[in-house]
Amino acid sequence: MNETLPAPLSPVRPARRATVERVTRETRIRVEIDLDGQGRADIRTGIGFLDHMLEQIARHGLIDLTVRTEGDLHIDGHHTTEDTGITIGQAVAQALGERRGIVRYGHAYLPMDETLTRVAIDLSNRPYLVWKVSFTRDKVGEMDTELFREWFQAFAQAAGATLHLETLYGENSHHIIESCFKGLARALRDAVAIDPRQADSVPSTKGTLGVPKPPSS
Repeated sequence: MNETLPAPLSPVRPARRATVERVTRETRIRVEIDLDGQGRADIRTGIGFLDHMLEQIARHGLIDLTVRTEGDLHIDGHHTTEDTGITIGQAVAQALGERRGIVRYGHAYLPMDETLTRVAIDLSNRPYLVWKVSFTRDKVGEMDTELFREWFQAFAQAAGATLHLETLYGENSHHIIESCFKGLARALRDAVAIDPRQADSVPSTKGTLGVPKPPSS
């Protein structure tokens, strides 16, 4: 009598979630992240426009993201912006663990009205930022536009990511900034995805992508 053997069970992957807290004399931050989420966002940084941008990462990256930041906004928005980028990057790195099975690379061309931005990411654990983005205004809302480079630099360093952003053309600073964050979301969504053909291996000829070192304060 021939019996059909049951198909082998697929290995259960550990949840790719992380909680990171960062406390300094300048900021107090808590980030919770789920890389395999539904795009839910609960963001409170004290800077309305930054909240709006971080919501784009969650929604378009299908990442569940909770952020609570208390910063020295009586001085300016620099420490709040930079340290939030560091903490979110650390949470991404922690959730990725050994980075086994990930696609590793992602890219996106993100149009937003008159603006087009190109974003490419490599979760290589070799932090690097290429920033070819300029703005037509010094502020959007109450936020200095120069702070966005600081956020992306901090995120790339802490996440262990090589990150290239270039706005190919655009005029409206709000659109330029938002296209950068949405582009990052789409590129990151592809890069953290699990490749079923290498689900248990590290996507590197080195055999390891290592663990990012904590960034200096």
